[in-house]
Amino acid sequence: MTAAQKEQDPMTEAPSRPLLGFTVAVTAARRADELSTLLERRGGAVLAAPAIAMVPLADDERLRAATDELIANPPDLLVATTGIGLRGWLEAAEGWGVAEGLLAALAAGRVISRGPKATGALRAAGLREEWSPPSESSAEVLSHLSGTDLTGCRVAVQLHGATDAWDPNPGLLDGLRALGAEIVPVPVYRWERPADLAGLDRIVEAIATADVDAVTFTSAPAVASVLERAADLGLDGALRAALSGPVVPYCVGPVTATPLDRLGIASVTPERMRLGALARLVEQDLPERRPDRSLAGHTVGVRARGAVVDGRARELTPTSIVLLRILSREPGAVVSRDELLTALGGDDPHAVEAAVARLRAGLGHKEIIATVVKRGYRLAVDEVHE
Repeated sequence: MTAAQKEQDPMTEAPSRPLLGFTVAVTAARRADELSTLLERRGGAVLAAPAIAMVPLADDERLRAATDELIANPPDLLVATTGIGLRGWLEAAEGWGVAEGLLAALAAGRVISRGPKATGALRAAGLREEWSPPSESSAEVLSHLSGTDLTGCRVAVQLHGATDAWDPNPGLLDGLRALGAEIVPVPVYRWERPADLAGLDRIVEAIATADVDAVTFTSAPAVASVLERAADLGLDGALRAALSGPVVPYCVGPVTATPLDRLGIASVTPERMRLGALARLVEQDLPERRPDRSLAGHTVGVRARGAVVDGRARELTPTSIVLLRILSREPGAVVSRDELLTALGGDDPHAVEAAVARLRAGLGHKEIIATVVKRGYRLAVDEVHE
């Protein structure tokens, strides 16, 4: 039984609820229900919608065209990057009735594997790799070939998870071209935008407005799709700012994080590239980044969509959330009425008093928000005695 299966097994001990009050966006196209369940069992609320949709291999005209090209003109070198991608390619070729011809074409040249999973798929198909790096690194593959003159050589590169806007191995392809190679890209498991963009748009807008506390990514194409859609909606600046501030991006592995890395946006990844490990990372890391505070004798946690007071989730109005966020920037510091009024977008000073009253009512304990006479309001931070 896998770790994720154990998480879902009703006979196993139910986990605690450290994510109570937190809202996490899930962008996965595959196994989204599984990841959502893992997060919800830890107390989190989930906003889920696929950021990408997979093009079925049997229907992928690009893959079929690349396959036919390689059969007609076999490559001098094949670089296999993933086991699942290579197996899927060969299964599609079998369905088209050209698997035998494809294997013969690939066996006629040199074969390099990027890692053990790709190696296993190659050997299962009767192909033998001449070399494979221990690190599963495309950079190491390129380093291995850097002393080779590939001028005029046709090199087939089995890609995995490509989109029209995202190439998962740009360094590898550019490096091979620099060595003189003629690249034949094989777009296995190509991703596109979902046909229905409504869900993706909700995810993008929720991140850009910090209406979620965190977002999870399980593939680099999903990250690229969110970034590209944000640009289409005119929210790219707000989204990048949110991902660098109030919204924590969690990626299942370093490859998934690559599009964020290129923008200088730091993300958090688990040691093991597994859904269960990703859920546990969110469970452990997010509460540490957004710790509860002791206010007026109460434990208060500020969340994207509300607050948790003394272990109880409290729903707040959008206006109350805005005020609470401002007061939480520097807990204990006085925020003037004028600043709060500006945030509310009004010009009636009494609107601030009414909004603070609603916030106090929403929190359930009015003493959490202290009034500072003639100055403004502040969070009533408890003094810590050494």
